[in-house]
Amino acid sequence: MRVARWATWGAAAGTVAVIAAPLGYRIGIAPLGPAFLLLAGGVLLIAVSAGVLGARMARETGPKGWTARSALVAAVAVGAVPVATLVSSLGAPPIHDVTTDTEDPPSFVAAVALNTPGRTDYGGPGLAERQRAAYPGLSPAILSVAPADAFRRALAVVRRMDWEVLATDPDTFRIEATDRTFWFGFHDDIVIRVAAAGEGGSRVDVRSLSRVGVGDLGVNARRVREFLDALSEE
Repeated sequence: MRVARWATWGAAAGTVAVIAAPLGYRIGIAPLGPAFLLLAGGVLLIAVSAGVLGARMARETGPKGWTARSALVAAVAVGAVPVATLVSSLGAPPIHDVTTDTEDPPSFVAAVALNTPGRTDYGGPGLAERQRAAYPGLSPAILSVAPADAFRRALAVVRRMDWEVLATDPDTFRIEATDRTFWFGFHDDIVIRVAAAGEGGSRVDVRSLSRVGVGDLGVNARRVREFLDALSEE
């Protein structure tokens, strides 16, 4: 009985830790390293507590087991979010900069001051090779409309995806924006470049860059694909 009680409190504490870790980082009271440790500790505490509570639930089915069941359901629901994120990103390469044009990637201008020095510089052939190996199908969008129309469509998609627009240039057909990840709220910067292609058509290239970290768990590639999919439907 005492073990089950401690497991219930452990599940509750783990739930609080998993919620507090990203929240603390988002509002600036917890550095990234300690926040990650708190998150990992919370997930571990939930896992251990879930095992104990699960064993108790197998023995108790009456009202006495309601507290344990409630704690277990809440803890697993919260802990499943970071676990699912990690599982879905298995196999993602350790890169944080993804673009549809690895030969001549779009350059950042407005976002340079928002990143650490040199962060927005492209990583060169080595990065391009790693990206092509991981995301071989990532390519620019080719539209059968003039660049000005493609630019307007791209900007409409950016706003519909609720990205923060940093800069737009209708003369050079460039857009810079920022998006935030769901769990920790990491800032990622995006640059979109529209150029003429063929007779009256346009080519739209996208680049997405994380401001922190070595790897991005596949977030930037997913973001680029989601943008291109939305643009094709615009």
